[in-house]
Amino acid sequence: MPGASLSRWTLTYFACALACLVAAEVLMVMGFGYPGAAIEAPETLILVHLVAIGWLSLLLCGALFQFVPVLVARPLLGEELPPVALAFILLGLAVLLSGFAGMAGIIVTPLEVMPLGGSLLIIGFGLVIVSLGRTLWAARPLAMPARFVVVGLAALAATALFGESFALILSGLVGGEAALSLLLNGVPLHALLGLGGWMSFTAMGVSYRLLAMFMLAPETERFPTSVVLATGTLTLVLIAAATPFALAAESGLAGMLLAAAVTGLCALGVYGSDMLALYRQRKRRNIELNAVAAIGAFAALLAAGLLLVFLLFSGSLPDHAGALTYLFAFGWLGGLGLAKLYKIVAFLTWLECFAPVLGKRQTPRVQDLVDERHAAPWFGAYYLAVGMGTLTLLVELPLAFRLFAFIQLVASLAITRHLYRSRELLNVPADLRRGFARPHPFWPQPIARKLP
Repeated sequence: MPGASLSRWTLTYFACALACLVAAEVLMVMGFGYPGAAIEAPETLILVHLVAIGWLSLLLCGALFQFVPVLVARPLLGEELPPVALAFILLGLAVLLSGFAGMAGIIVTPLEVMPLGGSLLIIGFGLVIVSLGRTLWAARPLAMPARFVVVGLAALAATALFGESFALILSGLVGGEAALSLLLNGVPLHALLGLGGWMSFTAMGVSYRLLAMFMLAPETERFPTSVVLATGTLTLVLIAAATPFALAAESGLAGMLLAAAVTGLCALGVYGSDMLALYRQRKRRNIELNAVAAIGAFAALLAAGLLLVFLLFSGSLPDHAGALTYLFAFGWLGGLGLAKLYKIVAFLTWLECFAPVLGKRQTPRVQDLVDERHAAPWFGAYYLAVGMGTLTLLVELPLAFRLFAFIQLVASLAITRHLYRSRELLNVPADLRRGFARPHPFWPQPIARKLP
């Protein structure tokens, strides 16, 4: 398979992302942030950015460093950049969260650290964009899934710039009527570009290739996929174009967002039909757990779309934006991320340990590195917890939400344990793993490995 060489830092990104996921879920169980605090409270901002940057963005960056070369059948350019980018992102996230903690009175921190954290994040994500952008540019013309990644990276740049603008305003370094208007009206644009553009659009593009690859489905470019790309890109353009309205606090902002909602829902509808076609056209009759678990993520995406329509028509979107965001972030993005991690970690471990000697001695299959029978119930528990958690947020039962957040935490830890077992070759029969050294769980290792 072209581009199947290992990205040395992908698993390090994954480990950091999972640590942030667990930390965010622990905070939710403790009642920290929304719904125990207002959605705009500093405590909620800590939770939101820990999930958006620490969990979802690091997960996507790690996956892209591995799979963009697969998408374009070329090696990654700028291989020295991923570890530097990771250091800047983690440092920037820590500084930004300390600024929010200072706003909440948890620690004593000057507000000026928030723009510093934002600047570090811009540098880190900028290095990610440079490395991936150079690789994509060198591979022109691009196949359809890679074009999704290009649009997603553009949305990432816009999201980071929005975030730094808010940090400058909150710190008091930038003021004025336009700045205040942007702070009051621009937060939805920042969230939509991040969750909808950078995270969702990129995940959609990668899912086209990963699902087809792992289910042995046809990878031909279909017209509906072009429709998803066009309508999704138009949605993000409309969101970005709403920025002047947010700056001037003009009434046109609501109209732009409504138009973006219409085109965005159209894109999600066609994308759903595309995913259904991939499942139906697969050549592998019995699909693996990662593809089964991904169905839960697609169901969450459908539920989020239906909930958005209901909240728009009922006029209650401002009151329940937190519940919608929770379902979208943890059900759709988080669920898809955990489902694909279950396959990716095993796949990368197999490439590292067994691919170099394939044909020279007996080796296990990729499926021998996982234990689907024991892992499957935990994916079910995760989706059940997210679904019930969303319901408790809608009916405003914060104590019940903490209970389901605890179940979500336990399920996430159990899935992480299964990822660790795959990485440690603990599911592989002893006779097949004899003679192979176990790889480090999350630290880069040489790709080639000599047998003892």
